[in-house]
Amino acid sequence: MSQLFSDMTLGPLKLSNRLVIAPMCQYSADHGRATDWHQMHIGNLAMSGAATVILEATAVSPEGRITPGCLGLWDDQTQQALVRPLQFARQHSDAKLLIQLAHAGRKASCAVPWESGRQLDPEQGGWQTVSASNLPFADTDRAPETLDGASIKQVCEEFKASTRRASQLGLDGVEIHAAHGYLLHQFLSPLSNKRTDEYGGSLENRMRLVLEVFKEVRSEAPPHMTVGVRISACDWVDGGWSLDESVSLCERLQQLGCDFIDVSSGGLSASQKIPLGPGYQLSLAHTIRQKTGVTTMAVGLITDPFQAEQALVSGQADMIAIARAALYEPRWGWHAAARLGAKLKAPPQYWRGAPAGHSDLFLK
Repeated sequence: MSQLFSDMTLGPLKLSNRLVIAPMCQYSADHGRATDWHQMHIGNLAMSGAATVILEATAVSPEGRITPGCLGLWDDQTQQALVRPLQFARQHSDAKLLIQLAHAGRKASCAVPWESGRQLDPEQGGWQTVSASNLPFADTDRAPETLDGASIKQVCEEFKASTRRASQLGLDGVEIHAAHGYLLHQFLSPLSNKRTDEYGGSLENRMRLVLEVFKEVRSEAPPHMTVGVRISACDWVDGGWSLDESVSLCERLQQLGCDFIDVSSGGLSASQKIPLGPGYQLSLAHTIRQKTGVTTMAVGLITDPFQAEQALVSGQADMIAIARAALYEPRWGWHAAARLGAKLKAPPQYWRGAPAGHSDLFLK
C-alpha cells in the first residue's frame, strides 16, 4: 500500500493521505481581500488529490504584507472576502483547509514579482518596514524600524486576532510562518537580530518571539484546529541560523503543543548558498524528525511520486508538501495515485477522466 496515500492524523485532524499543497503567494488580493482569483485557485488546488491544502501566506496586518497584492486577515473586510472562496472549495472537496499566517517584517513593501519585486518607496504605494534590528534585507532597501516592546506585543496580538478570524471562517488549522527571512525568522537568525534585550543575543532570547506567537495562536485556536510552524531549518550562510538551533526550537514548540513542523530553508540573506537539487531539503526534515519525533512535512523540489513515496518509506518525513509542481499540474495527486497504485476521492463529474488501465482510481 502506498505510504503517500495512507491515512494519518495531524493533531486533531484525520487525513486520507499524506500529500499537502504548500502555501504559495498569488499576489492577487485587493487591499488584503481575496478576489475571484482566489476562488479559482483555492478551489482548483482543493481538487488536486491532496488531503491538505494550506492557503498562501496571509498577513496579520497591512504592514505585514510582502506586496500590496498579498492576502490578509486583519479585519472584517478581509475575513468576509475569504468566505466565498472557502465555501466554494468545501462544496466540491473534503480536503482540509489550513491558512498560513505571516508577517513579512523587513521583506515587506515590495512590488509583485512580475513588476520587479523590488522594495517600493512610499510614493509608489510602499510603507515603512519593521524588523528585529534596523538592518535592511538588501543594500538598496530602506532600513526597517526596530520593533520595541510594545510593538512586539502588538505583533503577538495580531497573530492571535487573525487566528480567531481563521477559526470563525471554519478553517481546519493554522501554520505560523517563521521561515524564508520574514519577521519571525528575522528574530531567530543572528544575521538579522542584533538586539541586546530579552529578544536578542542568546538562542533562548532569539526564539522568544516565535514561542510567544505560538502560545497566542495555540491559545486562540479551538481544539479541533491543528497548529504548526513553517521554519527555515538553516540560513545556508556561515554564522546564520543553524539546523541544530532548529532542532532546539522544534523541541520547545513540541512542548507547547505544536502539531507539525513544515521544514523549508533559506530566504534570510542574499549571501545564501543553497545546494539546489531534487529533494534538497529532505535531509533537514529527516534530522528534525529523527531528533524530536515531531510530525514533519518535507518540501522542496519534490516533483516525482516515487521520490515522494521513498521519502516517507525511508522515514525522512511524515508528510510531503508540493508547491510549484501543483501550479504546473493541478491534478498532481491524481497522477501520483495512478502511478503508485493507490485510490483517492474526486468529484463524480471527473470520474470519467481516469486514464486507461486505471478505471478504479477514484473511490466511489
